[in-house]
Amino acid sequence: MFAVYAAAPNADSPLDSLTVGERPDPEVPEGWVAVKVGAASLNMHDLWTLRGVGIKPEQFPMILGCDGAGTLEDGTDVVIHSVIGDPAWRGDETLDPRRTLLTEKYQGTMADTVVVPARNAVPRPTGLSAAQAAVMGTAWLTAYRMLFTKSGLQPGQTMLVQGASGGVSTALVQLGRAAGMRVWVTGRSEEKRALAEKLGAHATFESGARLPERVDAVFESVGKATWGHSMRSVRPGGAIICCGSTSGPDANADLQRLFFLQIRVEGSTMGTRDELANLLQFVANAGIDPEIGLELPMSEATEGFRAMLEGNTAGKIVFTH
Repeated sequence: MFAVYAAAPNADSPLDSLTVGERPDPEVPEGWVAVKVGAASLNMHDLWTLRGVGIKPEQFPMILGCDGAGTLEDGTDVVIHSVIGDPAWRGDETLDPRRTLLTEKYQGTMADTVVVPARNAVPRPTGLSAAQAAVMGTAWLTAYRMLFTKSGLQPGQTMLVQGASGGVSTALVQLGRAAGMRVWVTGRSEEKRALAEKLGAHATFESGARLPERVDAVFESVGKATWGHSMRSVRPGGAIICCGSTSGPDANADLQRLFFLQIRVEGSTMGTRDELANLLQFVANAGIDPEIGLELPMSEATEGFRAMLEGNTAGKIVFTH
């Protein structure tokens, strides 16, 4: 079958490992289902896989793609939940120490067919296209959990999103606006700030700018480059919800401010199957049009990977069949 895959780990030149070609058709274990893929979206995780991060060398070649949407054999439209846990685990699967993501142990979604546990094929609500649904499983699910499970924000409160144009950031802007928050965003360029405003941000600011007032919660995925600003921007008793550190983890914790202002710092990783189902229904009910910055045929995946590697993102990058 056709697939986009990492042939081998390449830490220094990840695109040299990217291959568009043929892979064997997958077998379907008992309790799993085959999904005919209609669309798959690109995540930073895929570049890490190409570099060999989070995957053992003997697991290559690995079909890329955590996220996707497609169709079961009976015609049911589904969205892929990429967190695969221990079948014996009960509760929040993001806390399962044996959990894994597609592309770490199991082959991913950038192919004609992907095979997942039956519970990981979540019905797709009417009103969401395959391309729209394909962006939900990682970036949008991460944003949903940060906002609705972790932050404790109420409609009418003010949230700050650090970084204006990535997949999680654009999802946070659109979800926050739809949920009735006052949404503020920082961005490095006028173009990125304009995108945030187009998606519903009430105000945008240059990176590191002093804000008119402190916010109720900051949503942080950048790390070292923005952490100090996040700590200065949140009100006493407010929260910083962190899902990543794309600029590096070497952040100044600013512990005096942390304890004196009683700031709550909470980590957030991906989301559960139930959160994905709720997210899909919320997006459909609210009529949200997820921001897709670049849509390409899967055969032209290299162009999308290059855009992400060079930081030329404006929403999600989606590959379609």
